Amino acid sequence: MSSMATTDRVRIPRDRENDYTQHMAGARREFLREQTGVDLSHVAQYSFDPSILPGNIEQFIGVAQVPMGVAGPIRIHGEHAQGDFYVPLATTEGSLVASYNRGMRLLTECGGVKTTVVEESMQRAPVFILRDALEAREFGEWVIRHFDALKRAAEATTHSGHLINIGQYQVGPLRYLRFNYTTGDAAGQNMTGKATFAACQWMEKNYPGELKYILSGGIDTDKKHSHINMLLTRGKRVVAEAVIRKDIFKSLMGADTREMFYSRQVQSTGAFLAGSSSISAHAANGLAALFIATGQDAANIAESQAAISYSQLLDNGDYYWSITLTSLIVATYGGGTGLPTQKQCLEMLGCYGDGKANKFAEICAGVVLAGETSLAGAVLHGDWVDAHEKLGRNRP
Repeated sequence: MSSMATTDRVRIPRDRENDYTQHMAGARREFLREQTGVDLSHVAQYSFDPSILPGNIEQFIGVAQVPMGVAGPIRIHGEHAQGDFYVPLATTEGSLVASYNRGMRLLTECGGVKTTVVEESMQRAPVFILRDALEAREFGEWVIRHFDALKRAAEATTHSGHLINIGQYQVGPLRYLRFNYTTGDAAGQNMTGKATFAACQWMEKNYPGELKYILSGGIDTDKKHSHINMLLTRGKRVVAEAVIRKDIFKSLMGADTREMFYSRQVQSTGAFLAGSSSISAHAANGLAALFIATGQDAANIAESQAAISYSQLLDNGDYYWSITLTSLIVATYGGGTGLPTQKQCLEMLGCYGDGKANKFAEICAGVVLAGETSLAGAVLHGDWVDAHEKLGRNRP
């Protein structure tokens, strides 16, 4: 068997003492110019000092500039979000901001959108490997008896995280434990990982038998869509609902509410046939643009876009429309929310800092409902393709 020749790896420049400087960012861009022949002059344009970036990025070279527009106002009558809001949306998809702007106008002229956070929890889900199924079941019973001690061990690692309960699921000798927390104004994945690790260490020390475990057993489905999250919630479960007046819908969208109700039935049947993860039009569009603008973890779109649309055609011809986001993961503190651009966008919404996560979640749900109404109306009226041809093409 012949051995493969190895080549020397050309390392990216890095300063082990202080890597977050203008000098080191420039050194890496120059390194990349030498390696690739590309001058990163646009990447180099930014307004903040790299010294603020520890905890957000490694081997910093610059920024990805994403165009940002604003839509609104959208009138929201929520428990936490109340008033008219202008919403920043960062995207490269032409027609997106215009479409959401139209939906926000519709909702506002119909009296606004009502929003409610109905449940919240963030998970870490270790799996414990026992010798057989009987011992795994008995371990689960032991966990129930020692919940208070596990709660103390987990919550000792965090100021804002609180362990609510532990769900249990068994396969053979495997006992999957789904630790459910509230996490304040943080998204909470790292927080719950640290807290659950402390609880696992406590179990390892105090359980009378031998324990083997993996900290993430897979049923927390971190940054992946899953039906367990749609059923049991991951992040925040938030509902936006509105009554669309038939005359205003006809005036702004050029479509009839009865035709809309019929078309939504047909489209929902198609979504079921396709095995779609959502019964909605395009929740991911607005959420992704809002996430990028406000410093959310963009990968959380994989979970957050899960949405269920429910509607009723009322006796007078008006249209009740709701959207339920089952797994909305957002933060108003920590992560990327404190970066200068992202902080300003959250401040536009009155959502930066402590005590604002539920308010932001309600705004997210309102934005999604606005996008649902606009896209569905465009498809029904027949101007969906025309709008993309006019606004969504960027030809040389």
